[in-house]
Amino acid sequence: MATPKHVKFCTHQKVGILLIFSVGFGFFLQSSSSSEETRCESSSNSNNSYCGFRKYIMESYFEKYDSLLEPNFQNFIVDELLFNTCKLLPDNLNHLLRVSVPWRHLIGEGSHRHISSTIRFHMQPDSMSQLRAHFCKVIIIERLPTGVFADPFELQHLLKRGVFTDVAVFGDTNLELPSVLSNQSAVEIHMNVAPTSLLGHISELEISADLPLHARYPPLDDSGYSEVEFGEPEMFLRCSMEENGDHESCLLMPTNDRTGSRTDKVVWRIPSGIRAHAGIVSAVTFLAASISTLLIVLTSIFYSDSKLCNNLKES
Repeated sequence: MATPKHVKFCTHQKVGILLIFSVGFGFFLQSSSSSEETRCESSSNSNNSYCGFRKYIMESYFEKYDSLLEPNFQNFIVDELLFNTCKLLPDNLNHLLRVSVPWRHLIGEGSHRHISSTIRFHMQPDSMSQLRAHFCKVIIIERLPTGVFADPFELQHLLKRGVFTDVAVFGDTNLELPSVLSNQSAVEIHMNVAPTSLLGHISELEISADLPLHARYPPLDDSGYSEVEFGEPEMFLRCSMEENGDHESCLLMPTNDRTGSRTDKVVWRIPSGIRAHAGIVSAVTFLAASISTLLIVLTSIFYSDSKLCNNLKES
């Protein structure tokens, strides 16, 4: 029969063996992860892959920058995106693929509206057939001005309905802040593209993107309106390429075709308080609050007196 000391020793021995296996397995996973990162970084540095970036382009951007300033974003495109191109892309890529935004409008009224865009890709069928793309997705990056925001929860509902393949909001995601206290945010949208669309069967590919937006509380303005101006979205194509058995994820940046894009600006005029009326509104609000407080106090006193009188009569 085993003694208590022997049982205790066996228990400790089993625990020790489990700990040794756990630590060894953890080191194995860490070394595997490190080797994967090393392979990815070396491949990225040699311009052979796009694996140096995350699932979302803006996720990589905000790992390096804190805000959506125009110089920072353009530097990111030139230094990071253009530099990390894969070897399977042809040299005349800029002439193969062009993009334009022929239609871009705000839909709806009030403080909840949609910005709807029609994006058209122009391709040379004979040249695009050289890409051997097995799977592609369109990436749209909407850099929103400070006066509006996109609700991440609302976008998740659209994602579940299959409107987008992937979607995420980056930057200032605080939905309660007014315009004067908020910063810019960006929405990155992914939409799948049929492989036959990029293999020479058609010369144009047109997609539509409808993004729901909400207006923030604007600052006071003499005109009674605060104008928010939208710029053009950034468009990319991320394709899974194959050549000689090698698979790579390549990012294509089409040339912007200004001749096919709309020239007028998209402006959202959001109603705001008039600066000259601020004093009157403050005075009326203070007066209404004072009268309401006085009525509450008088009602409480009257109710207490009437209750006291009823108690005296009953006694």
